[in-house]
Amino acid sequence: MKKIKINFLKISILVNLHNTKNAALIWESCPIKSIVNTWGNEIYFETKVNTIKDRTAKDIINKGEIAFWVEGSSIAIGFGPTPISKNNEIRLVTNANIIGHTTVSYTHLTLPTTPYV
Repeated sequence: MKKIKINFLKISILVNLHNTKNAALIWESCPIKSIVNTWGNEIYFETKVNTIKDRTAKDIINKGEIAFWVEGSSIAIGFGPTPISKNNEIRLVTNANIIGHTTVSYTHLTLPTTPYV
């Protein structure tokens, strides 16, 4: 299983990539340097990867799942409710491909104060 590390602020998230075409595209585009954006309790950042939605795409993700937002060409890390969530679910703006997962505890995640990843 291939892995990538996402670093921002003093936080590192080790992502175990799934065996999918979209995860392979992310792997091949590394290293990625980008600006971090936030939407509720979601951190996302743009990549130069262009792809289509696959069979893993969904809009409600579980903590630990790492998604790829096709329309925004962005990796999305949801760690709590977003502006459109119902109750405590992690609801993305649209269906996104699940590219991997992490076992990093999300309890220390907060919204970044610097925009670079």
